[in-house]
Order: sequence, then structure tokens, then C-alpha cells
Amino acid sequence: MELKGKVAVVTGAAQGLGRGFSEVLLKNGAKVALLDINEKVGKALETHFNEVYGAEKAIFFTADVSSDAQFKDVFQKILSRFGHVDIFCNNAGIINEKDWEKTVSVNLSGVVRGTYLALDHMKKENGGSGGVIVNTASLAGLGPFPSAPIYTATKYGVVGFTRAIAGASALVDYGVRINALCPSFVQTPLLDSFKSTEITGQFYGLRSTTEAIMAKFPTLEVEEVVKGLLLLVKDESLNGECLMIKSEEAALISFPKDHIKTPVTL
Repeated sequence: MELKGKVAVVTGAAQGLGRGFSEVLLKNGAKVALLDINEKVGKALETHFNEVYGAEKAIFFTADVSSDAQFKDVFQKILSRFGHVDIFCNNAGIINEKDWEKTVSVNLSGVVRGTYLALDHMKKENGGSGGVIVNTASLAGLGPFPSAPIYTATKYGVVGFTRAIAGASALVDYGVRINALCPSFVQTPLLDSFKSTEITGQFYGLRSTTEAIMAKFPTLEVEEVVKGLLLLVKDESLNGECLMIKSEEAALISFPKDHIKTPVTL
């Protein structure tokens, strides 16, 4: 996909990966709707981006992706402003093992909400022009992270949902590609959550395990993951893919069809 003149939506855009995704899309000629709950930082980022990339290239909207009403309302505002959406990045995410229902609502339900909003607008059967959706999962969506079981569950869910809805899109010919990014630990404010007892709750005692896992997977810079986003957006042959990104390694994951390893007697 050629990005010049395209319209993108990025959730969780105020900082971290969301900010990086927004900037690379702007650099490549797209207009970007920035969604986040942090209005102060988001508005400042809108001003900065428009100074760097041109007036009205970026616009910020306050939105909580765990609220169905807010998400729908903001999406309509985006359509009123830009007329259409070509790229949708479901990136908003949190880590909170204490408030696990909130974590599920943001990390998984928020991805489902965003995907369905984008699909309803983009798919051919509704008169749409197609497009691409990229969902931010995690390496924790490919292998369990014992210190954060709820976070792990949501990211497994994002991977499974992405693969299934991408398959449905291909079978019904929606004209929309859906892919997932699965990076290891990234140098963002979210990383500090693993050090907080208020966030990790009953699993804070596993902090040595967390440290060991983090030592095994050196922290990525945002720029490394941004390259993966560009690949999933621009390469029109990719649909239903999960791009794993680790230090000095990126790979499209091939999922085995037969998961049975050892026969058992029931």
C-alpha cells in the first residue's frame, strides 16, 4: 500500500509505540487521527506533528477504547473530518494484573471494537474501498509470561482474533487485510509496569522471573518495531500474519496445524 494521501487511525497514540507508529505514517505521507486517553500529551503531540509535517496532517481525539460509545463517537468524528479511513492501528494497551477486567477490556475488547469499526467502514460489501488493520499483540501472545497471566491471555486473544478475522476477510472478500505485531519488550513507559506491585499484584513475587525473561530478550527501541508496522501495512501480500520482533530478529510466525505432541490415554 502506498501511504501518501492515506488516512490512518492509531489508538494509544500519545506515547510509546503509538507515537512511533503515528510519526512513521506521517513521514510516509499519511494523515493520522491520534487517539488516547491522555488529552494533555495528545494535544501537545498534535501540535508538534502539525508543525513538523504540515497543518492538519494530525488531529487528536480523546477516547477510551474500553468504552464502546466513546470509540464509536470518535470514529464518526474522524470520518467527518477526513472522509474515510485506510489504515487502522489497534495499539492501545495496558498491564494491570490487579484490575484484570480493565486489562481485558482495553487489550482485547478494545482491539475487537476497533477492528469491527474499521471493517464496517472499509469492507467492500458496505461500499468501502478496503484497507489494512494492524493489531499490536506481543511476544507474550506467542508464549506465556508467568508474571502477567492476564496480559498474556489478552495478547494470545489478539493473535487468535487477528488470524481468524483475517481468514474471514479473505473468504468473504472484504478487501481488508488484518495483521498482528508481536514484539518482545519495548523501551516504553509500559515497561515500568512490571516493576510495580500496584500493577503486578499477587505476581509481584515473580519479579526475579520477570528479570530473567527480560534478560533473555533484550529491550527493543520503538524504531525497531515501527519498521515492522510499515512492513505489515505496505506489503499487500500479507494477511493474517503475526510478525514477531526480537532483538536483531524479525520473522513471520508459521503456526503448526497439528499441536498434539504426545498421545495420552483418557
